[in-house]
Amino acid sequence: MSRSAILHRLAGVAWVMGIAIAVGLLLGTGGMVERQPKLAVVVAVGILAVGLTLVEAATIPLLVIPALLVINRVHAGGIDLSFSDFALFVAFWPAVFLGKRPYSRPMRTMIWLSVIYQVSTMFTLVLNPYKANVVEWFHAGLLVAGALIVGWTVGRAGYARLGMNALVLAAAVLAVLAVGQALIAYSRGDFSPLYVHWPYPMHKNFVGTILGCIAVVLYARPPFIRWRRGTSLALFWLCVAGILVSQSRQALIGLGIALVFIVLRRESHVRRSRLIMLAVAPLLGLIGMSVNEQVKSGNEFNSLFQRLSWFQDSVDVWSRSPYFGVGLRWWYTDRFKVRFQPPNAEMEVLTSAGIVGLLGFLILMVGAIVVLWRLDPAFGTAAAAAVMSRMVQAQMDLFWVAAQASLPFLIAGIALGAHALEHQSDELLERLAQSERASVPA
Repeated sequence: MSRSAILHRLAGVAWVMGIAIAVGLLLGTGGMVERQPKLAVVVAVGILAVGLTLVEAATIPLLVIPALLVINRVHAGGIDLSFSDFALFVAFWPAVFLGKRPYSRPMRTMIWLSVIYQVSTMFTLVLNPYKANVVEWFHAGLLVAGALIVGWTVGRAGYARLGMNALVLAAAVLAVLAVGQALIAYSRGDFSPLYVHWPYPMHKNFVGTILGCIAVVLYARPPFIRWRRGTSLALFWLCVAGILVSQSRQALIGLGIALVFIVLRRESHVRRSRLIMLAVAPLLGLIGMSVNEQVKSGNEFNSLFQRLSWFQDSVDVWSRSPYFGVGLRWWYTDRFKVRFQPPNAEMEVLTSAGIVGLLGFLILMVGAIVVLWRLDPAFGTAAAAAVMSRMVQAQMDLFWVAAQASLPFLIAGIALGAHALEHQSDELLERLAQSERASVPA
């Protein structure tokens, strides 16, 4: 049986199961109305979402996109996860079973890059059997391949603009919250880095990374989103303001390098002023001065010296198992005297999955940027810059963290889906040509 036939049958099974679940929930809801009216409303909304998903696979992915930026914790079945992870998990299933096929060649390449990383980290699962290790292995796959497939489903169904608008709206709300709370703090004479405390606590580097990623896309302004230049720039500067009040140096460096990449890349569909580079250079200079002041202070507890201490501890942990690592999320165990997530992407992977895992990680990240770089610039520039900014930012901070890791791949998936939709006739002609060549006897 061919792969397309198998996928078609799986989609049919998922459709039948969806109907069965919807009917079962509908029957159960009737008995809840009098006893638990609030729960009945929630279940009814769930039934509506399931029903709409059977008509359009992108329904649930679209509905949960704003929730992908929510990092408040959810506790379920003894597993502690962010709401972002939960939302991505919910959106993944209709996307993978009911989303439009076949995947385009660039999308298939991106999926294979994710598979390579997952395979490279399987060795550490065998050598270090514990719960957090296994959970994180699936979690990493969801953050990359899951986000790609959810984004693809939205973009391929023709909802790329709606999906990106939902992301930008959520980011704009986050920026307004950050700037508003910063202004209140400034009025009290407190000019320290901002940690958003309402509606729930958010770390400054989370705020900076999310706003930086969205700012990159806003500045790139991909044509398939059809944003007006004035609106896009206004939202871009709002996000930049949010990053500045957060004082996340990692996010600023990642944003600066991504902007340089966008400006220097020649594109026929849009012209961008290079004046932004005049702002990037002094900004990077100020960050350098800030780091220099930390060095001169001699305070061994500031962020710079703390990171240097963590790097040394990470090397000590890695030396225990240099080729395959000591296990994913090893800092959740009691096997070592130190318990921290290494604040560097490569060091985190190196300690967790060793040299083999690090090789798989580099193939994933570098390969993803190359694939998106080679895509039509109208679709690939913003996505490549988003992934690049995340990689740069993670040289000085945590990488495998919920929304911060999944957001660039979600954006890449949306761009890949929109590109496939735009060029679907070209894909069809190519497949027909391949079929004809295969049918011709040698």
